[in-house]
Amino acid sequence: MTTDQNTGQNTAQSTTDQSTHGHSGRINLYKIAPDFYKAMINLDAAARKGVDPVLAELVKIRASQINHCAFCIDMHVQEARAAGETEARVYLLNAWEEAPGHYTEKEQAALALTEAVTVLTDGFVPDAVYERAAKHLDEAELGGVLSLIVVINSWNRISVATRTTPGQFKAGKAAKAAEADKPAKPGEAAAANQA
Repeated sequence: MTTDQNTGQNTAQSTTDQSTHGHSGRINLYKIAPDFYKAMINLDAAARKGVDPVLAELVKIRASQINHCAFCIDMHVQEARAAGETEARVYLLNAWEEAPGHYTEKEQAALALTEAVTVLTDGFVPDAVYERAAKHLDEAELGGVLSLIVVINSWNRISVATRTTPGQFKAGKAAKAAEADKPAKPGEAAAANQA
């Protein structure tokens, strides 16, 4: 930060502010790497199997918040609402530990696991976090939630790196596109098919 000598006010924004405000998209991964993109879509579909849709969206929103992926936050908030999620739980998600009574034990365990896998503090997932998740999720659910966490972290990194702009996604397009096995329009590829 620098200070204006006349006003004494800060005149420079942080590097993050400078690089993200007013940015435009970069490459369209769907167009330039279609095989990779399709593989990601297949991974996403496999990860979702057997996981409650509301829990899946909570996991995706929370990982996307941690990763600062505006596009994915926008997408998964819409999908959560479409799945019946309440506004209060969506609003409180980034402070779920401070919102007693709003999330079930199973959801809290999945959210703690999401945070631990997404951040990998000290390079590992603490045993207590994993054991809590294993206590509240059966083996198939645990495998599904872990898979979702890995996939959403990948989507977050793709969207952040390509600067996918939020506001393009409309809930329900993903299901329609999956049925047709292609996005409605090339420009909506990421929005229609991401996790």
